[in-house]
Amino acid sequence: MSSIVQGFTKSLAMTILSEIGDKTFFAAAILAMSHPRRLVLSGCLSSLIVMTILSALVGWAAPNLISRTWTHHITTLLFLGFGLWSFKDALFEQGDAEELAEVEAKLDKDWKANNGAAKNSKKVDDVAKKQQRSFLSQFFSPIFLQAFSITFFGEWGDKSQLATIGLAADENPFGVVLGGILGQVLCTSAAVVGGKSLASRISEKIVALSGGILFIVFGIQSYLSPVES
Repeated sequence: MSSIVQGFTKSLAMTILSEIGDKTFFAAAILAMSHPRRLVLSGCLSSLIVMTILSALVGWAAPNLISRTWTHHITTLLFLGFGLWSFKDALFEQGDAEELAEVEAKLDKDWKANNGAAKNSKKVDDVAKKQQRSFLSQFFSPIFLQAFSITFFGEWGDKSQLATIGLAADENPFGVVLGGILGQVLCTSAAVVGGKSLASRISEKIVALSGGILFIVFGIQSYLSPVES
């Protein structure tokens, strides 16, 4: 039970500090300003939950493919490396306003392209068709799919995904999944409800520094803890 709690708390703290102020956080906030919040929230959360489970499965399988000693040492190096990476982001990367503007410009470009294509094929009886749609077709709407795909590909290969893999290899995977999902729900809900005004108030430098400290602490703890056989 203690291993589940430890994996849960580590994953929760890591997820919150990794996701707040991230590009996918900004994307969720901007999408929620011009689209139904429930579709944006469900699309982003579905993507993040799938990503968390996949990452935890990879981390859980890693010790069965290579020795636990090696996975333990690799995880330690990952945490320390991500800590330094976060410090670098805090000190040298572009500011919050620039990153928010960059995400906004990309989404605006995508929206214009999709809107132009949709106008060519739009029919007069849109209202009647909307009423005839089933719940499932409304759920998997273009907005849902856009939120899902932007979040999924934005997170793929990100340090939070790699850190989840490393954490699941060293801690209880079930606790890691629960903590990760709760962290994603909290962050994404805040982005969707708070919108751009909340996103613009977040200091990405402070979040990155806090995340860097957390990763370094995890790395030191992993280094000092014995390898479970």
